[in-house]
Amino acid sequence: MTFEVPFLSPDDIHVWRMAWTGTAGAEPPFGALLSAYAGSGAPAVIRQEHGKPVLPAPWNTLGFNWSHSRDVALFAVGRGPAGFELGIDVERVRPRPRVLELARRFFAPTETAWLETLGDERRLPAFLDLWTHKEAVLKAHGGGLSYGLHRVSFMSQDDTLRPQAFDGDIGPASSWCVRCLDAGDGTVAAAAWRGAERNVRVFTYPP
Repeated sequence: MTFEVPFLSPDDIHVWRMAWTGTAGAEPPFGALLSAYAGSGAPAVIRQEHGKPVLPAPWNTLGFNWSHSRDVALFAVGRGPAGFELGIDVERVRPRPRVLELARRFFAPTETAWLETLGDERRLPAFLDLWTHKEAVLKAHGGGLSYGLHRVSFMSQDDTLRPQAFDGDIGPASSWCVRCLDAGDGTVAAAAWRGAERNVRVFTYPP
């Protein structure tokens, strides 16, 4: 399927939401979207050391990433300098009885301490917010989960998660923008990119 995508300015991030069947046949929409933004003549996607998909130079000014959870998938794309870092993560909301155990194992101590102060109804959404924010940053950076979720920490301020301390070459935290996404009921999602503020526009695929 080919179609004309909306104009992507340097001040925008485009996010496409689509159904996901969990089969190999569900992947072509990612390729169709990437081809529409990259234009004719763009080479095949290559994988970095930890699996991050990228386009080789000079097409690597187009940053992109995708994520899926159960029956929903998201594709994010933006233009920037060479090697533009952009990541996205989505999680379907489902019961997770071991939220605090997982947080103690994988999150920064300050984040776990914050989760412990929340009531049962707020704790799971807050945990998923943290998880998607962290994973979006790690996917943008390219280190993935092996880099360490605890090395990318956030703080809650005015009901918004804000980057607090990013350890190693992923830092500093101040160089990143991370935004919650509205990916539909029953989902929690976030997009992250290194650089200045941008407008995030969400579309539905197919249009």
